[in-house]
Amino acid sequence: MIRPAFSTVACADWPLDRIAARCKQWGFPGIELRTFGDASREFACDPALTDALKIRRMFHEAGTQIVSLATGIGFDEPIRPPVIGNAIGDTERTVRAAKRAIDLAISIECPLVRVFGFEIHHAEPKKTALARIVARLKRVVDHAHRTGVRVVLENAGGFATSSSIIEIIDEVNSPLLGACFNIANAHVAGEDPGIGVANLGDRLLSLRVKDVRDGKPVPMGTGEVDWKGAIQAAARTELDEVLVYEWDRAWVPGLAEPDDVLPDAARMLLGEVSRLEAETPKTASEPRRAVPVTPQR
Repeated sequence: MIRPAFSTVACADWPLDRIAARCKQWGFPGIELRTFGDASREFACDPALTDALKIRRMFHEAGTQIVSLATGIGFDEPIRPPVIGNAIGDTERTVRAAKRAIDLAISIECPLVRVFGFEIHHAEPKKTALARIVARLKRVVDHAHRTGVRVVLENAGGFATSSSIIEIIDEVNSPLLGACFNIANAHVAGEDPGIGVANLGDRLLSLRVKDVRDGKPVPMGTGEVDWKGAIQAAARTELDEVLVYEWDRAWVPGLAEPDDVLPDAARMLLGEVSRLEAETPKTASEPRRAVPVTPQR
């Protein structure tokens, strides 16, 4: 089963109780919570600002599953000056932030934490940048051991295609690290989203869906992205993926209000998922492997 959800970047200025009340009204069974970490005031709905028990109760009563905790954490920060920077600089800042995000995910019973690789800086050799990102990610996923939480790496920045994040995921080589595939980022980078999903295969744990036209977000079905092809490809995998709809109102001024966009997005996404499940029923001999959904506290 593919579980549709939406990201709170659509309603960053709303408190969590208002969002929870809208979940059933809009039709989404799941939600992704965006966080900036401890003491942040960027989003009114940042889960780091609210008691974990209250968050769990709020969305349980709304009949909504918290499927993902999205961070903006990347692991590309160079070590400056080279070599000696390991001794005099803070090279573990992003690792600590990601570990705190995993702890937050545990407390709100959320199975996935989204992170990024991000960029290869200037004339730096790709091999050097990858080694640094991989080393930091290994320390992060080690923190998730035996928690029920998994880390998902999103394609963006200097790693915008499926093949670029596959290289990182395979080098980390941990069942605790998978892919969050952003189909709009892949499309803008020139990759067919359906092919990207197929390339990721069992690495895919989260599919991030949005539509764009000329690089700008537009309502579902009015842009250039083959979102149906991506969902169809995800339905052919053996995993129960999370499908997260992202309406970038937090980042792009002037986008329509969530009440004007999310209900139609939910209708289209749930309709496509239902159609695919009806056309390709799973038999008892072909179970889908589930993403863990109840982290230990």
